[in-house]
Amino acid sequence: MTNGSGTTGRAGVASAVRRLPQVAWLLVVWLLLWGGVSAKVVFGGLVVASAVTVLFPMPLLPALPLRPVALARLAGFVVRDVVVSSIAVSRQTLRYGPAAQGGIVEAPLHARSDREIAVLVAAVTLSPGTVVLQVDRPGARWYVYALGLHGPGDADGVRRQMLTVQRRVVQALGSEAEQRACAERGNR
Repeated sequence: MTNGSGTTGRAGVASAVRRLPQVAWLLVVWLLLWGGVSAKVVFGGLVVASAVTVLFPMPLLPALPLRPVALARLAGFVVRDVVVSSIAVSRQTLRYGPAAQGGIVEAPLHARSDREIAVLVAAVTLSPGTVVLQVDRPGARWYVYALGLHGPGDADGVRRQMLTVQRRVVQALGSEAEQRACAERGNR
């Protein structure tokens, strides 16, 4: 027997449970829009949020693996990279001024899922002196603008840095199969 959405009873319950974060997020937005919390506002928000998730269902993403140590390592790496990159950009600016050199570096893309790529792009773009210009998923390549390129060795250093960021992101967010695949592609 199926329910109105075409799913079986158990699958429907599991889907409803997996949609609770969407309902909670919509409830938070509802409360912020109303500017206050009362029983009527919360009840109304729950009704509206539930209706929105039923009438306009968003696709459910695969469950995020829970790896607090790897997530903490990734966060620490990004914070460290922001600080180190800020110092490097400051040195480049003070030393070369308007003549500071940058360039576009092509690097292999080892991350595969949308979630991994989004976090990867955010982490790299957050870091001063680097900006992701393009991600070529079919070609498994991405292009990063980096400041401070004065020779071919500098471009190789940027590629190594991009590989390190990718490994950290995949270790924190990827499945075990994605981690193995990233490690295999990174060793080539």
